[in-house]
Amino acid sequence: MPKFRVLRRVDAYVDYVAEVEAEHVVEAAELARDDPDKYEWEELGAVEFDARGYVTLNGDGDEIDKTRCGDF
Repeated sequence: MPKFRVLRRVDAYVDYVAEVEAEHVVEAAELARDDPDKYEWEELGAVEFDARGYVTLNGDGDEIDKTRCGDF
């Protein structure tokens, strides 16, 4: 029986946290958004959620679109 390489793609976020000095909680988030490079971000890790996708790869490692299945 032939074997095929299948890619499994899982939706996820990578969470980071930084200390932001601000007058109010809303301002802290806005300051971080406006100038994220100003802060030192610590990685907390990846958070996965339910969406999963599968697709077979060809010999060059490219995805074969017609094989795509899963929860997108």
